[in-house]
Amino acid sequence: MLVLLPPSETKSDGGDGGPLDLADLSMPQLTETRDMLVQALVDLAADPEESSRALGLGTKGADEIERNAKLWVSPTRPALERYTGVLYDALDAGAFTKAQRDKTYRRLGIGSALFGAVRAADPIPAYRLSGGSKLPGFGTLKSVWRNELTDALVAEAGGDLVVDLRSGVYQQLGPVPGAVTATVLTEQPDGTRKVVSHFNKHHKGLLARALVLTRAEPSDIGALARVASKAGLRVEVESPTELVVLT
Repeated sequence: MLVLLPPSETKSDGGDGGPLDLADLSMPQLTETRDMLVQALVDLAADPEESSRALGLGTKGADEIERNAKLWVSPTRPALERYTGVLYDALDAGAFTKAQRDKTYRRLGIGSALFGAVRAADPIPAYRLSGGSKLPGFGTLKSVWRNELTDALVAEAGGDLVVDLRSGVYQQLGPVPGAVTATVLTEQPDGTRKVVSHFNKHHKGLLARALVLTRAEPSDIGALARVASKAGLRVEVESPTELVVLT
């Protein structure tokens, strides 16, 4: 099973790893595009005004631009530790045992506008680039990644079940045919249901935690639902490729 998470806008600083080496990252077929985008961000950082515009930063974006300027020389840390925020708080990887972390490294991938996708153990620096950004001279990131990222993710899964918990913009960068997705709905007192963004990331983090830590090896959505239920989540199978998580 391959569980794909979205990245986060917020990222931790520092790290104990050496500078970025694209050869250390999973899915080496993406190296050429990664190299092109990393260098483009470094070059763009030389023009703070243009960087701020392209990256959608406000007046307080100087630190983010500085991160991009140092992409080739700043320290790295595993992607699992680099990304932060609501979803990653719910995943709570900091509480994992070594055995649980090793299992997570085998099962978890994370989407990335800059790297396409990485495995949880891949060493990456802090950076700023969102899936909806448009870099000068590149068009949309969807046009940059779509075909090769899909092929890379399919190859990485190796025929195993893919659970795609990425947000829409990151799914569009590299759709995975046949992947199971999850929709988080809140049930109202009158029985109606609606999508709410506030709890979406939290519950996807809880679902990801259940999936990467289970001893089971789910091969279909029914097995996924059983794992989620055992973890205390309220879920329903909406279709062969859509799981509904109810809050």
